[in-house]
Amino acid sequence: MKMTKLSVNINKIATIRNARGGNTPDLLAAAINIESYGGQGITVHPRPDERHIRYQDVRDLKKVCTTELNVEGYPSRDWLDLVISVKADQATLVPDATDAVTSNSGWDTIKNESMLSEVISELKSHGIRTSIFTSTDIGIIDGARKIGTDRIELYTEPYAKHFDIDKKVACSPFILASSHASSIGLGINAGHDLNLKNLGFFANGLTVLDEVSIGHALISDALYFGLENTVQMYLKMLR
Repeated sequence: MKMTKLSVNINKIATIRNARGGNTPDLLAAAINIESYGGQGITVHPRPDERHIRYQDVRDLKKVCTTELNVEGYPSRDWLDLVISVKADQATLVPDATDAVTSNSGWDTIKNESMLSEVISELKSHGIRTSIFTSTDIGIIDGARKIGTDRIELYTEPYAKHFDIDKKVACSPFILASSHASSIGLGINAGHDLNLKNLGFFANGLTVLDEVSIGHALISDALYFGLENTVQMYLKMLR
């Protein structure tokens, strides 16, 4: 039976903390609680300006996380040194500009083949599983296999954007991409704008889906439903 893990992105909890300074809400306590509620991973995306997750947060989280710590980001030297120093369970490479508000595209694995190959080789030499953001383009996914990544993370904003128009049409490219990626030995993650409304259809549609990473929608829903209940609701969608 297909089992899809839920990794909860806690960037937004750090955003709230940083708005007032101090340590409220407590990021580490939130991560520990999410795991105790059934979350199967913690995702963070530290950016150069540390406007939400700080580099020290990543170091502290590695000490308390008992599931998997997934660190997303653009593979700058500082970011790579951080990921390697904490030996993250998974490093997810994202082609973000330094001033990006949020991730907004996948990698061109053909244009960036040399750089990505070097980065992935370095991360894997330290025993860190690698994943890269991609579109559903089959050529791009073939390129991901060529550069040696363990997994791809399908960038799901196009699915979420068109879900209300025609969910079957919106999901179709992701079903094909997932099937192809699996056939050439890649693991499949997915993320961006997945929520309680569209997650179940997406997860049920893909024959292979190892992990979803969800942050903004889940943390927002927690304001209404409570964090424990919300994590359980998302897990139910994946079952």
